[in-house]
Amino acid sequence: MTTEYLAHLYREIQEGKQPVVTQQQLESHLWEAANILRGSIDSSDYKIYIFGMLFLKRMSDVFLEEAARIYAETGDVRQALHDPAAHQFFLPPDALWGGLQQYRAQVGKQLNLIFSAIEKANLDKLEGVLETIDFDVKSLTDDTLTQLILHFDKLTLGNSNLEKPDILGDAYEYLVAQFADDAGKKGGEYYTPHKVVQLLVELLNPEAGMMISDPTCGSGGMLIECAKHVEHRGGQARRLTLHGQEKNMNTWAICKLNLLLHGLLDHQIELGDTIRAPKLVEADRLKQYDLVIANPPFSLKNWGLEAAKEDPYGRFVYGLPSNSYGDYAFVQHMVASLNPHGKLAVVMPNGVLFRGGQEQPIRKELLEADLFEAVIALPPNLFFGTGIPASILVLSKHKPAARREKVLLIQATNGFQARKNQNFLREEDLQNIVGAYQQFQDLPGYCKVASLDEIRRQDYNLNISRYVDSGGQSGRVDLEQAILNLRRLEAEREEATAAVYSYLKELGLS
Repeated sequence: MTTEYLAHLYREIQEGKQPVVTQQQLESHLWEAANILRGSIDSSDYKIYIFGMLFLKRMSDVFLEEAARIYAETGDVRQALHDPAAHQFFLPPDALWGGLQQYRAQVGKQLNLIFSAIEKANLDKLEGVLETIDFDVKSLTDDTLTQLILHFDKLTLGNSNLEKPDILGDAYEYLVAQFADDAGKKGGEYYTPHKVVQLLVELLNPEAGMMISDPTCGSGGMLIECAKHVEHRGGQARRLTLHGQEKNMNTWAICKLNLLLHGLLDHQIELGDTIRAPKLVEADRLKQYDLVIANPPFSLKNWGLEAAKEDPYGRFVYGLPSNSYGDYAFVQHMVASLNPHGKLAVVMPNGVLFRGGQEQPIRKELLEADLFEAVIALPPNLFFGTGIPASILVLSKHKPAARREKVLLIQATNGFQARKNQNFLREEDLQNIVGAYQQFQDLPGYCKVASLDEIRRQDYNLNISRYVDSGGQSGRVDLEQAILNLRRLEAEREEATAAVYSYLKELGLS
């Protein structure tokens, strides 16, 4: 790396001469990278290699940008290229992207050495992440890896080259969705459809300064959507505390890369089994969060019953589910992770609403503790790799006074766009659900505010069809109008109340 190159790069950046990469270009480029790998490895494994290469190219280009600026400001080439403290991510000279093209034999082995060197130079951010990616496997030939390197060499991904700051994160999410579709059943293990994630986040409404956890975080989409929600409302995402835990090592590494590509550097993502060995702990207790959000594996068998019987964190105070259904184990872990004002939103199979056996008494105790705030039955076939009907449970440790000893039950099963392989939650469907949740009032054929006494009379069965008669109608237009009418009536009520208080004040009665 010459000083002339650094000076030239700095001039081009200052003069705006660097090539600009658009969202569409990057998404197309990443998909072509998948085509290079197609036939060599299973499609469910594409993501780890493509995102590893994307991350390496991005780090190298940003490093050189930073080096060019430092050299222009200080004239000190040693500081520009060899001072780790001067860079967000430090790359040793032999690990810069420009050196990759010299390799034509044992390319996988060389890439492993480069990734290992980068990880060791950035242990505070990357410990255990890059070394998870093993390029030195028989199915990845030297020719395939060389094609992949040459393909990524066509793009420059420094900060000055990006059409918008979050282009890399958005492209990542696009490709994760494509991989989930391509990977079929395996896709559901690490990816939740974006609209479902948005819905969970809208229900929780995170704010800057909150601590948020996803105990089964997959590739990190829910934590990232929380950050986006805060930013879209004028808050600062960097003021969020984002924590998660993931059992699968490759998915854990992808989650870390995902957060870093989105610029969310301050996070804690732990590797391990959330039920058997929770890692988000301090001293002898679980860390406590304002919000917990998750989509755990549905009805997990052999979830860790024996370990739960001796749980040192006191998570299962409402009862132990059978070894065949781990759903309420995850729910109780999430409840135990909430602070006294905390709230959670979790995707669960519909069976948790009505199954008997060991689940009925757990459901009863959670209801009697007045933790359930809302249950939302989702449309069918929204998730990759499973047709199991699902619902969202919203539980809160500090329900507003008007919601205490009540549960809102929303029958949202008819609001969706049908597709050949998988149904899709539309924006209007999402807003209908969020609007009904915020209003927390009866809407005939769509939702019902059930008192705890009503639920007791149903023997704590939360099957929504017992409370809401949708009559087989979608009610899409009527629902939207009903929510508008409710909001108008509430505004009129507030105006009338204000007028009454004004009159009373004039009469000296207030």
